[in-house]
Amino acid sequence: MKISDILVRDAVILDLAAREKRDVLAEMAKALASAEPGLDEVRLLDVLVEREKLQSTGIGEAVAIPHGKVPGLERLLASFARSRGGIDFDSIDGQPTHLFFLLVVPEHSGGQHLKALARISRFLRDASFRKRLLEAGTRDEVLRAIEEEDAKF
Repeated sequence: MKISDILVRDAVILDLAAREKRDVLAEMAKALASAEPGLDEVRLLDVLVEREKLQSTGIGEAVAIPHGKVPGLERLLASFARSRGGIDFDSIDGQPTHLFFLLVVPEHSGGQHLKALARISRFLRDASFRKRLLEAGTRDEVLRAIEEEDAKF
């Protein structure tokens, strides 16, 4: 599975307006729902907020991978957002989060979502990849970085 195959390009946000955790989730949910007909923004936000209540998806190194299972969804979807200033996302390292990969999966996705989460996590462990995402000036540069990283694995 390649991340570029599930990434919804029209939902990529280069400069989040949000400054709070819940607002990040809302902004990303809105972008994804706007780009994907049939995806309910309110339901998606509810799923993401409930998942965050269990444990923060801020994994450290300026990265968060908010995710959740959405009833009625037919396929895995991913989006990307960036905050240059950083946001307090209750990350495990206590540092601000700058890079957000949102992953939503069908309610009965089996192990698909775990494979996608593992792949995204593997990508983001690479400091040079994180730097490319932080420094990308356009959506196309972000997408190219993700496609090139996909090609390595």
